[in-house]
Amino acid sequence: MNFPSNIFNSHSNKDGDFFLGMTRILGFKPKDLKIYKKAFLHRSANQRDKKGNPMNYERLEFLGDAMLGTIISKHLYNEVPGGDEGYLTKMRSKIVSRKHLNELGKDLDLIYYVESKIPKSHFGDNIHGNVFEALVGAIYLDRGYKYCEKFIQERVIEPYVDIEQLEGKVISYKSLLIEWCQKQKKEFKYNVYEDDGKDPLKHFAVKFSINGKLVAKARATSKKKAEEKASKRAFFALQHKIENS
Repeated sequence: MNFPSNIFNSHSNKDGDFFLGMTRILGFKPKDLKIYKKAFLHRSANQRDKKGNPMNYERLEFLGDAMLGTIISKHLYNEVPGGDEGYLTKMRSKIVSRKHLNELGKDLDLIYYVESKIPKSHFGDNIHGNVFEALVGAIYLDRGYKYCEKFIQERVIEPYVDIEQLEGKVISYKSLLIEWCQKQKKEFKYNVYEDDGKDPLKHFAVKFSINGKLVAKARATSKKKAEEKASKRAFFALQHKIENS
């Protein structure tokens, strides 16, 4: 039988490539490809469903965040029977930190599949973690909890989660410093101000002081980043005192 030359059009070829790509990343075949396509649909694409609701990955990201937290929590609960609530919460925060999720998304090259009207070079780092969470949400809707858990076990826990290493990983130097200052009854202050430098982007400068004495300073493109940067420098300047207090 002779088929028309256009029976396998570009759209079906594109779907086939996407299906193969998802199968490679997931380790199993997706059932409903439309769900996974939504996981890579950026808000700038301005797409809507038949009811007029906006279609993008943000709702799946919300769902994936919840599933990721649940499955990681279960893993930690089973693996660290002596860990109290505070310990388990801190360890989970390290595993599902924005920086870690961004690394996961990059390792899987998820940005390759993102559909957007914005050039991919213009995206910030968080796009990688956002899409990773959306993908987890898509797995849950398409295949259920067991497949979702299997994916996170194989793609997150086995290659990346080392309890002993995570115990020594600092999430926030600012939080660590504040906690130490409070325990030692020391007065601390973050003095934040706009930096009138010649940079094209606005910068903020921070001076961190303890008991009125300047310990460290830093500058960055946001107040939060500048504070964390100054806190990290202060931590290493005071590391001997902190670790021996």
